[in-house]
Amino acid sequence: MRELWFQVLLGAVLGITVGVLLPDVGAALSPLNDWFISIVKMIVVPVVFCVVTQSISSMDSLRKAGRIGAKALGYFMVLSLLSMLIGLVVANVFKPGAGMNINLAELDTESIPGAGQAHGAVDFIDRIIPTNLFGAVTGNEILAALLVSIVFGCALNVSGEKAAPINDGISALTSVVFKIVGWVMRLAPIGTFGALASVVAKYGAESLQQLGYLILLFTGTCVVYVIVVLGVISRACGVGLFSLMRYLKAELLVALSTCSSEAVLPQLVRKLEDLGVGKPVVGIVIPSGFSFNLDGSAVYLTMASLFLAQAVGIDLSWQQQLIMVGVMMLTSKGTAGIAGGAFIVLASTITAVGHVPLAALALIVGVDRILNEGRVFINVLGNAMATIVIGKWENDFDAEKARAALGAGPGKH
Repeated sequence: MRELWFQVLLGAVLGITVGVLLPDVGAALSPLNDWFISIVKMIVVPVVFCVVTQSISSMDSLRKAGRIGAKALGYFMVLSLLSMLIGLVVANVFKPGAGMNINLAELDTESIPGAGQAHGAVDFIDRIIPTNLFGAVTGNEILAALLVSIVFGCALNVSGEKAAPINDGISALTSVVFKIVGWVMRLAPIGTFGALASVVAKYGAESLQQLGYLILLFTGTCVVYVIVVLGVISRACGVGLFSLMRYLKAELLVALSTCSSEAVLPQLVRKLEDLGVGKPVVGIVIPSGFSFNLDGSAVYLTMASLFLAQAVGIDLSWQQQLIMVGVMMLTSKGTAGIAGGAFIVLASTITAVGHVPLAALALIVGVDRILNEGRVFINVLGNAMATIVIGKWENDFDAEKARAALGAGPGKH
């Protein structure tokens, strides 16, 4: 009963029960999840700052930090492209939107969140560069915090003994921050309860009938992606995929139920260090991965785009589809911290490419929350796997420690 994963699972079951039996009560419980996510966001940026700064400042050479970063970005790009191509192939083969014959004039475009938001290269850079050094660490913009943390860590690294007191202070601050993380995660079952109660109450079965095929197809694609793609990668690393999922079950359950990858970032850092991945690797790969390695979102983007085109009767050529993938490779980066980030990327990509009318987004806005569950599951598990891959690549992965941790199970850490 005391294990977090069991409490989260219990919260999920109770939430679904309330949503089905008492939909009015379930709908009113939505703030519980919103409050939990807000509390998590309060601590995410301090975690990123402490972990990244400490990782870089403690390295023997800044070249190592650059090497880890370059390997991670290369891996992220390859997996993102593969994920998008998988989504493209599945949507072309199974055609989830074919035969719907939707009349665009009948769609309610006012329900589309973020449709008018820019998410181009200039906006991306604007979000990376903070207006002041300490504002980036006290705000909730992960990309800006990541940049400041890297710069600060590099400065500490080259300052030598003069920076020792600051390094000690950051080490102490890290311990304090992770103590707070432990307290915050105790609230996860409450957030899970509120999230699932409101989702079940809001959507029910009727609203899902028309889009059920898309939901089923996307869920199936996510399952195949985990078993095949991540399964092959885990086997190559000598780590059992299902053992890893069992080890991370609390984090995966929280991410699934709250539909937030950020909700488990702090806990994931600690779990992967306990798994035997070196602190420098974890400190760089995990924070950057939550901005640049969102494989679940990548699968969703191409599948959803083709679904919308098929639903309104637009036949996209392979050339147009590949152009769309190229644009998404750029627009999909750095959406961490944006509520419904993948949906906003979808809106901005459709606007930029122009092949699919923006009004078509109204078709899936109602079930985006449900589709988001598959996205965040792959995002979290994919980033954990990416950290192990880079750790192995850097010879900074303790296989014996990993075997012991995976054998012990999640409740022993």
